[in-house]
Amino acid sequence: MDIKIKLYLERSENEIRLAAVLRNLSDSDEKAKFGAEKNDTFYSSAITHAYYAIFYAAKAILLTRNINTEAPEIHKKTFESFKTEFVDSGILDVQLFKIYKEMLIRADVLLGIFELEKRKRGTFTYKTLPQANLEPATESIENGKTFIKHIKVVLEKLSK
Repeated sequence: MDIKIKLYLERSENEIRLAAVLRNLSDSDEKAKFGAEKNDTFYSSAITHAYYAIFYAAKAILLTRNINTEAPEIHKKTFESFKTEFVDSGILDVQLFKIYKEMLIRADVLLGIFELEKRKRGTFTYKTLPQANLEPATESIENGKTFIKHIKVVLEKLSK
């Protein structure tokens, strides 16, 4: 596997682990050990890091098509490139079908996860009280794990 793809995947996995740590820290009685106040929560940050996990996994798979998105509008470019190259083209569905004899997950499901988390990143980072974000944070972490899992399997298949 190309080193840059591997680095993006490692970053993706690190982001999803951090999202889970932040969610768990929010529920912990031992926040003071880390310099946090008793009522502090980090759910908004967990949502943001779950989104970045998906973002970096998408960047990793895009590199298999020699697509390296950059600023400005890197998030929009990454989303659109992922959609065009892997979802609209059917490549991801074909690869997922080869891996899973039954269609356990379709490419449009992964695209939907990416789009949803991109929207939530904006909504919950800038507009919502952090204390209210436990449920969306938990959902974002699960979405991130699902996205990464399937992208990793496809990447392994593509690298053979």
